Amino acid sequence: MTEPVVTLELAKKYGLLPEEYNRILAILGRTPSHTELGIFSVMWSEHCSYKNSIAVLKKLPRNGKHLLAKAGEENAGLIDIGDGLAVAFKIESHNHPSAVEPYQGAATGVGGIHRDIFTMGARPIAALNSLRFGNPTDQRVRYLIDGVVRGIGDYGNSFGVATVGGEVYFDKCYQGNPLVNAMSVGIVEHHKVARAIAKGEGNPVLIVGSATGRDGIHGATFASEELSEASEEKRPSVQVGDPFTEKLLLEATLEAIESGYVVGIQDMGAAGLTCSSSEMSAKGIEKTGKGGMELTLDHVPIREKDMTAYEIMLSESQERMLIVAEKGHEQKIIDIFKKWDLNAVVIGKVTSDGKLRVWHHGQLVADIPPMELVLGGGAPVYYRDAVEKKPNTTFPTLKPDAEIDFQKEILSLLSRPNIASKQWVFEQYDTMVRTNTVVGAGVSDAAVIRLKGTTKALAMKVDCNSRYVYLNPRKGAQIAVAECARNIACSGARPLAVTNCLNFGNPYKPDIFFQFQEAAKGMGEACEKFETPVTGGNVSFYNESVTEQGTVAVYPTPTIGMVGLIDDVSKILMATFRQDGDTILLVGGKMSDTSSGALNGSEFIVAFYGELGTDAPHVDLDAEKRLQDFLNQLANQSLAQSAHDVSDGGLVVSLLECAIMNQTLSLGFDVELSAQPSETAIQELLFAETQGRVVLSIRPSHIEAVQALAKEFELSCDAIGTVGGKAARLRVSGREIFSATIDAIADVYFNALENALQLEK
Repeated sequence: MTEPVVTLELAKKYGLLPEEYNRILAILGRTPSHTELGIFSVMWSEHCSYKNSIAVLKKLPRNGKHLLAKAGEENAGLIDIGDGLAVAFKIESHNHPSAVEPYQGAATGVGGIHRDIFTMGARPIAALNSLRFGNPTDQRVRYLIDGVVRGIGDYGNSFGVATVGGEVYFDKCYQGNPLVNAMSVGIVEHHKVARAIAKGEGNPVLIVGSATGRDGIHGATFASEELSEASEEKRPSVQVGDPFTEKLLLEATLEAIESGYVVGIQDMGAAGLTCSSSEMSAKGIEKTGKGGMELTLDHVPIREKDMTAYEIMLSESQERMLIVAEKGHEQKIIDIFKKWDLNAVVIGKVTSDGKLRVWHHGQLVADIPPMELVLGGGAPVYYRDAVEKKPNTTFPTLKPDAEIDFQKEILSLLSRPNIASKQWVFEQYDTMVRTNTVVGAGVSDAAVIRLKGTTKALAMKVDCNSRYVYLNPRKGAQIAVAECARNIACSGARPLAVTNCLNFGNPYKPDIFFQFQEAAKGMGEACEKFETPVTGGNVSFYNESVTEQGTVAVYPTPTIGMVGLIDDVSKILMATFRQDGDTILLVGGKMSDTSSGALNGSEFIVAFYGELGTDAPHVDLDAEKRLQDFLNQLANQSLAQSAHDVSDGGLVVSLLECAIMNQTLSLGFDVELSAQPSETAIQELLFAETQGRVVLSIRPSHIEAVQALAKEFELSCDAIGTVGGKAARLRVSGREIFSATIDAIADVYFNALENALQLEK
């Protein structure tokens, strides 16, 4: 096959800027070969190089006393949790692939994030996801939802790791560009941690796992451009996954690492063999002062005829790893993978001349200094213009409370797809495989996984209200971190660290880069305050779609993934009411925290008034930290029966969720609230998404102890009602606002999403 002539026009087609192409000419001192151009194009793509984001990301808090690996240093974050154990965790996007091929796009997103975990020697124990779609009544959106959910479920269920939590949001801004963010959490003993490095001159380099095909070529470049009608033609850029092969690969990889003969290992994700070989080589040079790699592509197992060097190097075929083994022991590694019926072939060796050399059919097709390819080395770093562009939104003129049928509107709000149960989604996931799940989807603010052989458990959560970030990027990102930490604390855990998936539009647009820059600042400020360092993550730019009305960007969506530690698994808190006669408390914020702007950004004003508002809710990071510490003490002292934060839909939705989320233990309530003397006070009291608040249920005998503890942490703590019965009753200043049976409320809550998706019962 004749290779195309390398020109500036071809480089631009592959996503390189003219100045980047000229820089390649300067680095090589010549015109690159077609294979070399492909290598530079994927390694310098936004997806691999973070060229438009790394300058901002470096300002995030990335140090902490429990960190075992710095952000970006390894395939995933690594946190010490005591007893010689560490938790490895990471979240990444698979947005563009899922937009054009939802089933495989989502499935391979799950597979890829799990590989990042087990290449570190950690066994994945849980998966989470954050999903965003357009209007669920739209036919194409329903197609995307169906494909994405099936892809996640089929891959995760077959692979054998529990999918324990997540979030699903709907908004028209995601109509043409859904977001699919996948998170994996694993456990590893300290002495078994594997590193992504190529070192030791003469050490053999092996490719292991599946054979290499043409699927996924230029997937990294595809993920670094806007979606349009032409994107449908790029289905070959979407990888195809095989969860059963990945299960074998997991076991073989962990056994190989256990053997002690693995020097370094890296997953072949974005940019495939190109990324793993160049990054491992560069890490070796950085750590030892010398290194490099020589590869002979003729030895790579391929599943399609006449594959070129360009195709082999850029293929993103799934379920593959690159391993550097100790010289003389490579056969032991090969035998391990052969036992698991997987390929394991020596395709090269580690060198010491600082070059990545690639041979094919006896020809040298690439000769590049790997340090010039990678983030932290020669990859471009840009400082984009940032200009604030305030959203063109308004705050509505509120109707007087006297004109609102609160009974009707509360049930209507509960049926909103953003509020209603996502049971239809998570019931397609195996949440209990391996029997480690203590608390799964739908009954707690965070999923909880026990660590067998210890008294400990891990809590985990993903969170982001992108509407808030759109209205106020800095404050909205602070809230994303705060709510995630609040959810972790509501489960009885102590927040440890953060991973993030930063989903934004085109960074070359100053208003989009302003959103990104401000959101990163807000995220950093919250992480600093909560002592939850950022261990790594993913940036996904170009989340825009071309429509008849022009280019539409998604809301800025900095998805936060967080893990927390519970030292005693018996101290776990649930979100739902547990016992008749318990007292209901509202802790945090203040009952008087209402004003004309209290409903800003709330689901209620979007649903009832059709407006977004003009700002995100107020957030007090100091108060949020005190609330987390209070909840941790509450759990440790076994003073609470349940804890559930106030978030989407406001206080009334939180109360109803406490009553119905656990379908095996549905308990009603009788609550009395006090409203300020204002014509709109009831709306603000019930529906404002005031931050830093939690609904607790406690035994009456613990009231004094809980209120004393709240006072110690400078938090308001108001008794607002009682748990009991099979109905929910709510009064405000003596007026009955809402009364319905638990069965009637549950019918609305649990069936609304299926109704919106027009699914057959």
